[in-house]
Amino acid sequence: MATTPGFLTDWPWKHLGNFKYVILGPWICESVYCFVRKEEYERDWTNFLILPFLVSRMVHNQVWISFSRYRTAKGNNRIVDKGIEFDQVDRENNWDDQIILSGILLYVFNTLTYGASNLALWRSDGVLISIFLHAGPVEFLYYWLHRALHHHYLYSRYHSHHHSSIVTQPITSVIHPFAEHIAYFLLFAIPTLTTVFTGTASLVSLFGYITYIDLMNNMGHCNFEFIPNWIFSIFPPLKYTMYTPSFHSLHHTQFRTNYSLFMPIYDYIYGTVDKSTDSLYEKSLKRREDAPDVVHLTHLTTPESIYHIRLGFSSLASMPENHKWYIWFMWPLTLWTMIINCIYGRIFILERNSFEKFNFQSWAIPRYNLQYLLKWQSLAINSFIEDAILRAEEKGSKVLSLGLLNQASTKLASRDEELNRNGEVYIERHPKLKMKVVDGSSLAVAVVLNSIPKGTTQVLLRGNLTKVAFSLASALSQRGIQVATLYKSDYEKLKLATTSNFVLSNTFDQKIWVVGDGLTEEEQMKAGKGTHFFPFSQLPPKKARHDCFYHHPPAMLAPPSLQNMHACENWLPRRAMSAPRVAGIVHALEGWNVHECGDKLIDVHQIWEASINHGFKPLAFAE
Repeated sequence: MATTPGFLTDWPWKHLGNFKYVILGPWICESVYCFVRKEEYERDWTNFLILPFLVSRMVHNQVWISFSRYRTAKGNNRIVDKGIEFDQVDRENNWDDQIILSGILLYVFNTLTYGASNLALWRSDGVLISIFLHAGPVEFLYYWLHRALHHHYLYSRYHSHHHSSIVTQPITSVIHPFAEHIAYFLLFAIPTLTTVFTGTASLVSLFGYITYIDLMNNMGHCNFEFIPNWIFSIFPPLKYTMYTPSFHSLHHTQFRTNYSLFMPIYDYIYGTVDKSTDSLYEKSLKRREDAPDVVHLTHLTTPESIYHIRLGFSSLASMPENHKWYIWFMWPLTLWTMIINCIYGRIFILERNSFEKFNFQSWAIPRYNLQYLLKWQSLAINSFIEDAILRAEEKGSKVLSLGLLNQASTKLASRDEELNRNGEVYIERHPKLKMKVVDGSSLAVAVVLNSIPKGTTQVLLRGNLTKVAFSLASALSQRGIQVATLYKSDYEKLKLATTSNFVLSNTFDQKIWVVGDGLTEEEQMKAGKGTHFFPFSQLPPKKARHDCFYHHPPAMLAPPSLQNMHACENWLPRRAMSAPRVAGIVHALEGWNVHECGDKLIDVHQIWEASINHGFKPLAFAE
């Protein structure tokens, strides 16, 4: 929102929320109906193609968003180092409003203007007119409109909303108040209306011009430089007719320079070019990939998780467990992404963060939860993990933490059959590793221990008995809390591992359940009303009760100074980080020169205190 919102700041359909697309419904229905009912020679292709064109614009923008986020996470050619936060994501989540507005204007324009119907596919004269009118009147008028918007009166009421995003991403380009968009559409209508009224319009000149605006807008706000220097060397005048991402980035950091739309020539004419334009361009081009101090290795979870990660849909990635109805209609695309991931998938950089002069990255393995359950997939998955470890070692990383199912890589019952053993296998294969491998078990135990309400005398332990389960059971017993189990086999395994205070329970009366993978729906239904389920596994249990309390898997809230957090980690709340991810960061901050894998644990009290001292907080603070 602008500093002092002016007239027509909000979009007219703001109150409709996710139902705002119904506005286009009548025009779409009328367009399709007329196209189907009329004879071929009577069909208006211009009107019929408006809807596919709007969809193509959304796809075009989303491709830029995903690509830009991937490149800025890698770090090479990045322009501004500051991060994006959740407030910017929320502010920019209505980027599709301008697409709806363009659809309304195109339908109305087509209906009211006879010359806009039944356009030819291509007309050279119309394309040339659009090019010259954009380079002349449009760019010139935009330059002075933009300077006017930086006057205190208009800036505080309108344009300050756009400049709230100092670190830009492609969708930043269209984040403006409604009134400002109206001014832009009137400006960009000059070439379109001229070609229509002169009878030179075509589908290419109409839709192509809007696509050109989208392309240049997205490119100029993507926060990484990729226009090679040789282009300007071969054709020097291009410097004045095409801007670069670094050119426009300076406008968002300096505010009073580089006002031009896409052609910097007017900034050169009127002396408003930033003095550091050329140096920032050269510096950005030479910038190499980041060398992360800590790498957190995670993986995809469900087939739909591809849309929920940071590189997917920002509105989904920024809201935990935010499932949208339209995801169901995208199953063909989802299926193809699964096939591509399984055949050609590679480890990819998911996210970057910075904290206390340390750089962190999250890497993702292109595999899903289901594949981790399959024995024949274990070898391939472990190859991915081993490759990630060697790549991180080559980059000079200090710590690599194993997230989600990467800690064991298989759920086989027999420990002897496991290929990972909480990362111990990789240490055995590469004994000269300088980087430390961390599974986060100690912090996971600490988080669960400190989540259980004070005064608890007995808990029910249920789920697969993992390294965390054994350590947690022992730690609970040492605190005087009796640990009950439902099955004799679990009881015998616990007693064999330690002589702590365990009992075999034949009831489900315990109000505190500590659960892991393997908890069944039938067992949940036997729990008493108001039971609290505290997971010790990285995957949350499937909720079967509405009268019980399900807590999050082991996680902590990140300190406010940890930068570039604008996506939720799986199903966790905003700014929450899983225990293994936090453990890897704390491991590096403390400089601990030990691995935490296999049966090895770090002192639970020590890692909890270290996490708190570095500003991480219990997840209860999010409530």
